[in-house]
Amino acid sequence: MRDSIEQLIIESGFLLEAPFSWVTISIRYGLKNDEVPHYGKINKRYGDLPLSIEVDTHELIDVTLEELTKKFKITVLKALIHAGKKYDRPTEMLEAELQK
Repeated sequence: MRDSIEQLIIESGFLLEAPFSWVTISIRYGLKNDEVPHYGKINKRYGDLPLSIEVDTHELIDVTLEELTKKFKITVLKALIHAGKKYDRPTEMLEAELQK
């Protein structure tokens, strides 16, 4: 999953002329599903934009590996799309992937 998301980020032009050189995403286990990620400051040394987003652990109980992978992919795409809109980045390819 990670490789396919990274490929989408690169192919979509998400990073071209962005105020960050990469995005790091932490998925937090909690009691709710965040629709909006939490933003950290762009790291001046490494240039990455840190995002974190919470998933409801109750929805992860007894799921298959395929279902878990799908849940995480949807969560990561939502975080990236939100960040893309905030920083005026192209999100069309990410949104198309989310619709699949």
